Amino acid sequence: MNTLALSVYILIWPVIVAGVLYTICRGFVREWLEARRKGQRLI
Repeated sequence: MNTLALSVYILIWPVIVAGVLYTICRGFVREWLEARRKGQRLI
């Protein structure tokens, strides 16, 4: 495996993790705001 391919492989992981974290946080915030509008507890 050449150096460029290895570098891209290693550097893509933070992008994937950031995307997953963004998706989870976005879903949490949506649920939280919906619960606040309805006057319910989140948990």
